[in-house]
Amino acid sequence: MKKKESVYSKTMPRQKALILAAIMFFIGFFTGSAVAIYKTSSLPNVSQKQSNVEDLSIKSESLEKEVKKNPDNASAWIQLGHIYFDTDRYQQAIDAYEKALELNPNNADVLTDLGVMYRRSGQPGEAIKKFDMAVAVNPKHETARFNKGIVLMHDLGDREGAIQAWEVLLEINPVAMASNNQTVDQMVKHYKEGHDR
Repeated sequence: MKKKESVYSKTMPRQKALILAAIMFFIGFFTGSAVAIYKTSSLPNVSQKQSNVEDLSIKSESLEKEVKKNPDNASAWIQLGHIYFDTDRYQQAIDAYEKALELNPNNADVLTDLGVMYRRSGQPGEAIKKFDMAVAVNPKHETARFNKGIVLMHDLGDREGAIQAWEVLLEINPVAMASNNQTVDQMVKHYKEGHDR
């Protein structure tokens, strides 16, 4: 006698399969959407970058007019120097910062920024002079001391001078950090142990 198959036994696996397929579809769809949103949000926004460039261009034009009209406005020269700094116009930044320093020679921050611009323009010796001037104005100026070590190490090949500059920085701030989230203490140890050779 042939056993009669239950309708229930044939349809239930099919229903389970359809439900499982629907669940998997929705999981895949939402996961894919989430990944697409994440990737899209992490892409640089071209229109935002263009807007920032346009904003800086408008600001630089305004400041250029201001310094022509009021050449003794040190603040305007500094702001103009910062815009040139941010847009990699090294010589224009140097000129603006030098003008600001003629009006106010004791600005350690401007001296430090000027040193960075000299380094980027391929003048490491001038950069060191400006960092030293910044430290003379403010002996605790951490950025000037850090950047001096960078220029000594990477541009002038003066390992001992760089280590010495960073060790003085560590006396001022024992937890000083580099921009790559490495402590200056770790940098000093790295170079003293010769890992870069």
